This record gives sequence, C-alpha cells and structure tokens, in this order.
Amino acid sequence: MRNNTIDFTTVRRIGLELPGVEEAPGSRALKVHGKLLACIPVHRSAEPHSLMVRVDFDDRRELLAEAPDIYYVTDHYLEYPSILVRLSRVTSDVLRDLLSMSYKFVTGKKESRSGRRLGRSHPLG
Repeated sequence: MRNNTIDFTTVRRIGLELPGVEEAPGSRALKVHGKLLACIPVHRSAEPHSLMVRVDFDDRRELLAEAPDIYYVTDHYLEYPSILVRLSRVTSDVLRDLLSMSYKFVTGKKESRSGRRLGRSHPLG
C-alpha cells in the first residue's frame, strides 16, 4: 500500500503554485484566467476519488497508453479535451507535471513532450 494520500487538498496546493490559478468559488475546481484547469468530476461515470484534468487529445492518448491504471476516460468525457486520473495511483510529482501540462494547454503555451513524469515513474504498491 502506498503511503501518500493525494486528495483535492493536494491538488489545490500544487495547482495554486501556478501563475493565475484560482480555486473556483463553491466547487472543488481550479481555473486559470477563468478557464477550467482541473476539478473533481461530478458525472456519475467517473470513479470515486478521481480528478478531471484538461489536456489535449494527443496527450490524452499518450497518457492512456502509458499508464491505463492511472488514467482513464469514460464515454461522457470522450468529446472533451480531458482525462480522468485515479488520485490513489499518482504521486505529487506526477500530479505536478500533469497540472503543468494542463496549465500549458489551457493557457495556450507550448510544452516539450520530453522529460515528463506523467506515466509510471515508480512501481505501484
């Protein structure tokens, strides 16, 4: 069993380190310049203890291929540039990189795909 517990408190702490990111009032969601970055999904198709993060479709495809035990998508989210994350399976480093990727996607800033720790950076267990 893993020692770290990632929850929305951790998501909030990491997300608020990014410039211009704010917590949306009355919800467990982070926005940057008024645009959704990440949130606790409310659609019933999402697994409990998940996070929805906005990413482009190419990044989503890569993440799903690299670590399907961490990342997933349901039919409801197929048309949206987003991915669902099992918070019980990520580390804070992976979450930091994922939120940074989302930030760059949402704000329109480009990112190199090399050097990311978004897949399996260590064995689960």
